[in-house]
Amino acid sequence: MSDTSPSMQALRAPQAYDRTKVTAGIAHLSVGNFHRAHQAVYVDQCLALPGQEGWGILGIGLMDVESERAKAKALQSQKGLYSLTVYPPEGASSVSVIGSIVDYMHAPDDPEAVLTRMSDPAIKIVTLTVTEGGYNTDEKGRFKLEEPHVAKDLQNAVPSTSFGYITEALRRRRDSGAGPFTVMSCDNLRHNGHVMKTALLSFARAKDAALAEWIETNVTFPSCMVDRITPAVGPADAARLNTESGLDDKAPVFAEDFIQWVIEDKFCAGRPAWEKVGAQFTDDVDPFEQVKLRMLNASHSMLAFPGTLIGHRIVHLAMRDPNVSALLDQFLQRDAGPFLNAPPGMSTDQYGDMLLRRYRNPAIGDQLLRIASDGAAKLPVFVQDTARALVRDGKDHRRVAFLLAAFTEYLKGVDDKGVSFPVVEPNVTPADFTLVKDPDPAKGIHLSVFKGWGVETSPAFVKDYARLRTQIQTEGAGKTLAALLKEIG
Repeated sequence: MSDTSPSMQALRAPQAYDRTKVTAGIAHLSVGNFHRAHQAVYVDQCLALPGQEGWGILGIGLMDVESERAKAKALQSQKGLYSLTVYPPEGASSVSVIGSIVDYMHAPDDPEAVLTRMSDPAIKIVTLTVTEGGYNTDEKGRFKLEEPHVAKDLQNAVPSTSFGYITEALRRRRDSGAGPFTVMSCDNLRHNGHVMKTALLSFARAKDAALAEWIETNVTFPSCMVDRITPAVGPADAARLNTESGLDDKAPVFAEDFIQWVIEDKFCAGRPAWEKVGAQFTDDVDPFEQVKLRMLNASHSMLAFPGTLIGHRIVHLAMRDPNVSALLDQFLQRDAGPFLNAPPGMSTDQYGDMLLRRYRNPAIGDQLLRIASDGAAKLPVFVQDTARALVRDGKDHRRVAFLLAAFTEYLKGVDDKGVSFPVVEPNVTPADFTLVKDPDPAKGIHLSVFKGWGVETSPAFVKDYARLRTQIQTEGAGKTLAALLKEIG
């Protein structure tokens, strides 16, 4: 989006530091809106501190699709600069220009140039936001070597996946004596450092066993927990953001005012002073991850699938539906919270209340379909542990059974009003869709997304799942939810 009218101003570098002195010490793979509203913000604030000028970001786009090419063109034309508008639940918004991305490369255009940069000793950390489904693991956490893009990377010298780029860059660094870099996942995955390590070592062993051994000995994989609601930016959003800011920005982003980053302090080649700009370092990220994934991300799913079926499309508007709001509140307080090992001093009840306030922020306008996308990768990460615990302890499982029933019906792509919506589920197989269409509603419990949860072995859970699916089909998700809440009391 570009408006060249006289009222629009060109982006200018942040005044807090001299950007001409900043060099890239971090390479980030897959530069989405979340990265630009989260990690890049922490780095931007670090660059204003003395001695931090070597920690700029080299952004690397991986996918060879039109949207990624457009993003690369936009950010390259603006020398990595972009505007971030932050909206609190109440009060005025604020706009800042983020300058931490000092270079941007689109990997499919020149893979060799990307590998050369990643092999440079100046790069000390490689971070990723490739989505929950981007780690290519099965329900048991095993890396899938047979996946077509992975199999192609294992055979070819020119990589296309994150695993291929990282492995080849580390091979070159080992051979040249440049040494290792830290690899850090910034995605919403439990134990994301361990998941990343397992995936990369599995790929590397299939490629070169000796290299895999070197990586395991020398490279560190810290876990971290990230949190900030960052909506998608469509053309209308970009126009609105630029009108509000008065800037001519081809790649604006916006987010809520809440931001959090908890990091395991395991960096083999140094790191920025993130602790001086609000990040929290810890020896044990797990309690923070557990609370965030099983409350925030899980309740987002509890909102997205039933909400979409009912006919809602925007988060804060869905939260005005008293039944949807009650469902989330009950899930957080009765289902998710009681099974959590929260960090010392944290109240899960208060955390749940804070989440509901964040969801009601009218300025964010986040889309339910964005949250719902790739649910087959998200639900096992966010909801499986709670579902298993409810079944194991004989607790009330009906809200989670309703969520699973709603997800199954969501896959049909039609809401209560008969309005079709796009279903973006790259991890749902043709066999899964056959189960969705089966006239026996209980068959849906055998979808691959639910494999390994243990819910299929509970006759009571399967009975409620099938009953709720049937009710959604005949009466709609809205009436089913209302009846469920009355039934539960």
